[in-house]
Amino acid sequence: MPRAFNQLMFTPAVLAHQERLGSAKAYAKFLADGPQSGHLIGPAEKAFIEARDGFYQSTVSETGWPYVQYRGGPVGFLKVLGESTLGYADLSGNRQYISRGNLDGNDRVAMILMDYANQRRLKILGRVSFTEGEQAAASLFIEGSETQPERAAIIKVEALDWNCPAHITPRYTEAELRPHLNQLGLEIAQLKAENERLKAELAGQ
Repeated sequence: MPRAFNQLMFTPAVLAHQERLGSAKAYAKFLADGPQSGHLIGPAEKAFIEARDGFYQSTVSETGWPYVQYRGGPVGFLKVLGESTLGYADLSGNRQYISRGNLDGNDRVAMILMDYANQRRLKILGRVSFTEGEQAAASLFIEGSETQPERAAIIKVEALDWNCPAHITPRYTEAELRPHLNQLGLEIAQLKAENERLKAELAGQ
């Protein structure tokens, strides 16, 4: 059977466009030769997921409109609970509850996890269930979160796919830049000290 992501996403309309635009043969080989599960979280996916401090999440409203929201928190707030299960403490926010309401009517969610610095992204499709209450989310809560949790969110992964790195503009967080900035600061301090030493030697001649 095809990989889970392609089975869910490569609809007849998508396949028709691939045929029309000349990519059908390449993707047919990919479908035939690629991994046959496509929904299990392996070591590479686990490391990637748990190193993120945020992700983009899409739900669909009762009016049929998609709604995309950014979910953020301390690094590791999105936890890998099993080979096909993710979880996080759903924190108190602006209290619009759009995503929460959407998921009552349609439990499907699409997520994109970005590593801008290394130009990598992982797409995940899943179904979400909630357990309400701060106590229910206690085991998923990460110290350092800006607000308290309102519920536990559990995602059963239906499919995942590493996406092409093309067109990802590298961006860096302060934490990612800090080692380089510290090294640069050290080198500047050393150059300043060397400059002062040379000036003193010249003044003494």
